[in-house]
Amino acid sequence: MGLMDKFKGKAEELKEKASELAGKHSDQIEHIVDKAGDAIDKATKGKYSEKIEHGAGKAKDAVGDFAHKPKPGGEGQTPQPPQP
Repeated sequence: MGLMDKFKGKAEELKEKASELAGKHSDQIEHIVDKAGDAIDKATKGKYSEKIEHGAGKAKDAVGDFAHKPKPGGEGQTPQPPQP
């Protein structure tokens, strides 16, 4: 196994972990996105409210698409593919 294969495997492992954490904490992430949007809207005095709201919605959708949702009664772990 070459060095690049090891890096690729580690990157995939880190992506999976980030996805799992995003799923477990999606409510908190959405709350932070809302707070950031409100702060930006206030700083711009409502001039870009519609664009900010649209961007916040896109950010929440992206988190939802990326996140692995925990399974009810389970650890929320997704099965790992076998390593060669």
